[in-house]
Amino acid sequence: MLRNIKIVTIVLAAFVVLQSCKKDSTSNSSGSGDTGNTDNSGTIVAGTDPAVAGTQGFFLDNWVAKTFTAPATQDVVKPSASGAVNVTVDLSQVTTKVSKYLFGNNTNPYMGQYVTEPVLMNNITALAPNILRAPGGSLSDVYFWNADGTTIKAPADAPANLVDNTGSSSAAGYWFGNNPANWTITLDNYYKVLQQTNSTGLIVVNYGYARYGTSAHPDQAAAHLAADWVRYDKGRTQFWDIGNENYGSWEAGYRIDKSKNQDGQPEILTGKVYGTHFKVFADSMRKAAAEVGNANIKIGAVLTSSNDVTNYAGVSNWNADVLAAAGNSPDYFIVHNYYTPYNDNSTADVILNTPAPVTSQMLSWIKTSVSNAGVTQKPLALDEWNIQAVGSAQNVSNIAGLHAVMTLGEVLKSQFSMACRWDLANGWDTGNDQGMFNIGDEIGIAKWNPRPAFYYMYFFQKYFGDRMVSSLVTNNSDVASYGSTFSSGEAGVILVNKAAGDHAVTVTFKNFAAGVKYYYYTLKGGEDNAPFSHQVFVNGVGPANGKSGGPDTYATIAANSANISGGITVTVPKYGAVFLVAEKK
Repeated sequence: MLRNIKIVTIVLAAFVVLQSCKKDSTSNSSGSGDTGNTDNSGTIVAGTDPAVAGTQGFFLDNWVAKTFTAPATQDVVKPSASGAVNVTVDLSQVTTKVSKYLFGNNTNPYMGQYVTEPVLMNNITALAPNILRAPGGSLSDVYFWNADGTTIKAPADAPANLVDNTGSSSAAGYWFGNNPANWTITLDNYYKVLQQTNSTGLIVVNYGYARYGTSAHPDQAAAHLAADWVRYDKGRTQFWDIGNENYGSWEAGYRIDKSKNQDGQPEILTGKVYGTHFKVFADSMRKAAAEVGNANIKIGAVLTSSNDVTNYAGVSNWNADVLAAAGNSPDYFIVHNYYTPYNDNSTADVILNTPAPVTSQMLSWIKTSVSNAGVTQKPLALDEWNIQAVGSAQNVSNIAGLHAVMTLGEVLKSQFSMACRWDLANGWDTGNDQGMFNIGDEIGIAKWNPRPAFYYMYFFQKYFGDRMVSSLVTNNSDVASYGSTFSSGEAGVILVNKAAGDHAVTVTFKNFAAGVKYYYYTLKGGEDNAPFSHQVFVNGVGPANGKSGGPDTYATIAANSANISGGITVTVPKYGAVFLVAEKK
C-alpha cells in the first residue's frame, strides 16, 4: 500500500510539471495574470448552469444557444497596460442563461401605421428585440381593440367622460384598434410588425374599463372584451398583461364616478379590487385561449416595483392587497421602473449609478411582497424601463445608451428573463424624449433616425453570449463589467466607463482555452451638449447627419482586433463602452 501511494505521488507530481510546462507554452499572459486559462492547477473548470430561478420561469423556456461569427476586422495597437483597471471574467461561474426576451421594446398607437416605414422596420429587425409590447402604456386602459371609433364605437357602457385623480371630468379620449388613420396603427398592422421583425407579442388588455364601465357588472364586461381579443388573436400571442400601472393616480380607472357605478366599487381603486378582478379576467381569457388552442397562454398581474413609501403610486399597500386577492392565479408579475428620480435634471453620475442598486432593490421588494403574502414566486416581467431625467436632453443622449447597457446587465444579474424598454418612439419635447427613434419632430433630423440607446442595445445583443458569467472589477469603481460565454465556445465581456476620463482595462478570462484574436467595438459620445451628447461613435465612425444618433453603417463597421498573446487590454473612453469577444482555442 505504501509503495503504491509513493508511485501515485510521483505520477501526480510529473503530471503537474507537464501541465505547468504546457501552460507556459500555450497560455497568453500579461502582468495582471493569465488571460486565457485556468485555475492554479492548470485545469479548466467547466461552468454549470444554475437552476432556473422563480423570477425567470417560463421566460427561459425558449432559450436559444448563440454561435459567434467573427466580423470583418481592422488590426489596432493595444494600449499600455500600465495602471490599467483589472477585470476578471470567470467562465466557471455561470450566473444565468440569457433569455431572448430580455431585449424587448414597447410600441404605442401614436407611432402611425409604421409597418410601411422601411427605415424603421429594417432597424427594428436589426435590433432584434424579440418581443414588442402593445398597444401602449397608459393608453391601454382606454383602448378598445375591436372598434374603429366611427363605424364601431366604444361600448355603450363606456362613458363619454372620465374623472381624473382630482375628480375633474373630461372627455375620455378612447383609442381604437381598427382605426385606419395614418396617425395611429391598427391591431392587424401590429401583428404584421411582429411577423416582419421576427418578434413575439406582449398585449396589454384594457383593465380600466372594469372600473369606469357603467354596466351592472363592468368587471365581467371588460373581461369578456379581453377574452374576445384572445379569440381573435388565435394563439399568436402567449403573454398578456391585465392593465397598465393601475396603482397609479394617472391611470384611467384609478378614480371613478361612483354615481355611474352599479356594482359597489370604491371611488379610488384598491389592490384588493384589482386582485379580485384579475381572477375574473384570467378565468375568461384562459377559457377563450382553450377554445382557440392556445394552451400556453400566460397572464400577468400588475405590481409596484418599490415600497409604497418610496414610489409614486397613488394606492397604498398595493402589492400585499393584490397578492392576497389574486393568490396564485397570475402566471407572472409585471413591474415597471424608470430608475432615476422623477422629473429631476439628473447628472450623468446620478443616472449611471442607478442600474445596480435600483435593480437590486426592486428584486428585493418583489420577493418580500411575495413572501409576506404567502404565494408562489412567479416570473418577473420588467415590461417598461428607462430613465425619467429631464432638462438636459438626457433621454436622447449617449448617457442613456450607457444606462441601457448597465440595466440589461443588472437585470441579468438579478435573474430577470424578460424586459421591454420604453419605447420605440414618443415625442421630442426639447430632448426629454424616451423614444429610441425620432418620430419626426426632432428638427433637422430624418424621421426614424435612431438615438444612441439603439446602438448600445444593438451591440449588447450581438456581443453578449447566451450565458452570463461572473465578472469582477478589482481596483476601480468607474468601470462596470458584464461577462458572458457563447455556446460556440467564445468568451466575452462588456465594459462600461461611468467616468469623465478614459480608462485602460486589462481583461483576464479564467477557465477559458483562449485562441488567437480578440475583437471589440468601442462606443462613445461626441463633444456636443456635454456630457449628454446626442451622438454616438462606433469605432470612430459617427452619425452620417453629423448631429444626432450614430452611423447608418453600424452593421458593417469593422471590429477592432488584436492578438490575445501578451494580454487583452483595451481603452474604454470616457462615458463609453467596449463590447469584446475573445476567440476560443
